[in-house]
Amino acid sequence: MGDIMPIVGIVTRKSISDEKHPISIIYSEIIEAIVKNNGIPIGITLKENYKDVIDICDGIIFEGGDDFEEYDFEALKYIYEIDKPVLGICLGMQLMGVLFNGNMAFIPNHKKTLKYAHAVRINKNSKLYNIYKTDIIKVNSRHKSIIKNTTLMVSAVSNDGLIEAIESPNKKFFVGMQWHPESMINYDTKQNNIFKYFINVLK
Repeated sequence: MGDIMPIVGIVTRKSISDEKHPISIIYSEIIEAIVKNNGIPIGITLKENYKDVIDICDGIIFEGGDDFEEYDFEALKYIYEIDKPVLGICLGMQLMGVLFNGNMAFIPNHKKTLKYAHAVRINKNSKLYNIYKTDIIKVNSRHKSIIKNTTLMVSAVSNDGLIEAIESPNKKFFVGMQWHPESMINYDTKQNNIFKYFINVLK
């Protein structure tokens, strides 16, 4: 028998269907990145029983979106306390930063449609550096807000000095990035490293 495929819980985001019905969504590129790296994606809606759902997952992804949800902070705090691996992307990274004493601010010039919007410099003492194996990478950029400060380790900054990635060195895997690696893996193989590493941690 082959390796058991780990279960990756993806925290859904609220949206509205074409028929104007409230729905919960997962971005398809996140699903594709997990499947590509031999994980099993499942959606999590953070209701009162969220701990039961989190407990059956091997790791959690907080994906991008527009607004934090009611249970996001409570759920992330629980995940951190039990040391369940977590990957935060865009809004998910901002959630991590805010939970750990961070403040957010509006940024006018980082929402772009380019495949490569700018470079980021990675801290050589970080887990992120071990994942990407380089100290400079080019990334996309689709965010309107930033984390100004946090007590988590800052593991990457943009070329204009903004926080682009954070992590906790004391956990198995607690990493967030401001860019969207799931949108880049089909044209930049380095960006698949984050999903490959994350899912390998779960096995």
